[in-house]
Amino acid sequence: MLWLCLLLQLLPLSLAASANDWRGRSIYQVIIDRYALPSGADPTRCDPGKRTWCGGTWSTLRQNLDYIRDAGFTAVWISPVSQNYQGPTTPYGDAYHGYWVADATILNDRFGTDDDLKSLSRELHDRGMYLMVDIVVNDVMATSINPDLSTYMFKNESQFHPYCVMDMSNDTSQERCWLGDTIVPLADINTEDATVVSAFQDWITSLVREYSIDGLRIDAAKHVNVDFWPGFCAAAGVFCIGEVFSLDIEDVAAFQGPNALDSVLNYPMYGALVNAFTIPGPQNMSALTDMIAQSKQKFKDCGLLGNFIENQDIPRWHNLSVDPQSLYSAMIFNFMSDGIPIVYYGQEQGFSGSADPWNREPLWPSGYANTTAYQLMSTMNQFRNFLVNTTNWVNSSVQVLTFTNDAIAISKGNVVSVLTNVGSPPNNSTIPVYTPYPTDTPLINIITCTQWPVGSNGTINIDYSLGGVPVVFIPMKDLQGSGLCGYNTISDSPYASGEQVPHRSLFGSQGLLLSFVLANSLCMYFW
Repeated sequence: MLWLCLLLQLLPLSLAASANDWRGRSIYQVIIDRYALPSGADPTRCDPGKRTWCGGTWSTLRQNLDYIRDAGFTAVWISPVSQNYQGPTTPYGDAYHGYWVADATILNDRFGTDDDLKSLSRELHDRGMYLMVDIVVNDVMATSINPDLSTYMFKNESQFHPYCVMDMSNDTSQERCWLGDTIVPLADINTEDATVVSAFQDWITSLVREYSIDGLRIDAAKHVNVDFWPGFCAAAGVFCIGEVFSLDIEDVAAFQGPNALDSVLNYPMYGALVNAFTIPGPQNMSALTDMIAQSKQKFKDCGLLGNFIENQDIPRWHNLSVDPQSLYSAMIFNFMSDGIPIVYYGQEQGFSGSADPWNREPLWPSGYANTTAYQLMSTMNQFRNFLVNTTNWVNSSVQVLTFTNDAIAISKGNVVSVLTNVGSPPNNSTIPVYTPYPTDTPLINIITCTQWPVGSNGTINIDYSLGGVPVVFIPMKDLQGSGLCGYNTISDSPYASGEQVPHRSLFGSQGLLLSFVLANSLCMYFW
């Protein structure tokens, strides 16, 4: 019976969210300090240019989850939870963002208490949502190239790489030299060292278990030796998606797979979307079609890639493109193609900050408005959740049906999306799309709920004489039960509102403790 006892004791880990569990999720990314203020705080005292604390916490996020949940998101990615640099303000500001880690094993009390983080996790799970936590493994923040190691998780000099200036053209240099500069250097942790590997694995096992974390976003993943990641993610027991900051698909694809990470943020596709849709911009639609083809060849699993057009390290879309229709087309691509859609907080409010720190604006001045972009992402989430929960759509592969300089038509499953870079002004252009639909199939555009006829040979014609707007088609009969365009939801389904059922039967440390108690009791009985 020994094997049975051991199996029972390991049961809570087996309930963790796998990569496949994440495939059908959609993620809303939050910088904790900038999402919501506590009651009574001054909403006017947050200037991104000052690079200092504004007051958001784990509790204020928990208290304002309706804004995210009502938009249909099924996961929230939060900024790092570990203790950060606690000294005087640097020339680059304070550690409000959470990425200047000092000791990974200690929680950042700027954002709340142990109970606050557990309450946030529990509330997300009660809503059928996942919790993704950003983690920093590559480095710790310093104020000189000879830092006092006593303040860090790792305190021995051998557990760090010696200081050197990084050469971004050299892989070894990228792994072993220090990010940052001599003003705020980021001391590079020696992740080849056995004591470091063991300590990090122990820490991530504990963190995931204690706070019922469902997934990890890994900062600066390409600056860590790639063979570190399989053991680390196995110790975590949850989905791992890494940041590989590069537009080169070869560089990025090397970090996805059984000898690396489950997934990566799809920077190459982001670059292609910028090339295809920004106004003004190259408007190079072939860059997008080429990237779709390359992705299928290079990546191990396109369905797990993280799709985005904004995050804390790049300019806001509205900073790059003046026409809102370009935003809508790029957003729809991320929802309706292969991969996991990720929306960075404020994208739906039309924020226009450039690079750090201007792209880390507070959300509350927006009033959490029900903007056109918010409505669009809510519709796309509801539609995608419906497809994920009732069909095999998420496991199908995106196909390019046709493209011109002005537009691209893609299909995935039984859905056809036609996206454009024409922009809002009227344009004397059309695009004929040869679809897999039989002639006279009644289609519906789920964005406007407009019916659309299919002509001979499955052709649909998109006319931009009134301006370039994206369209998303599905046969009308296949929209039954979605709750969209006047169709009722499936009332007896757990997915009636688009909600996804949690993967866990027990949440949080209390649930895990109960599982262990039951397992140990059975073991004592059999022994």
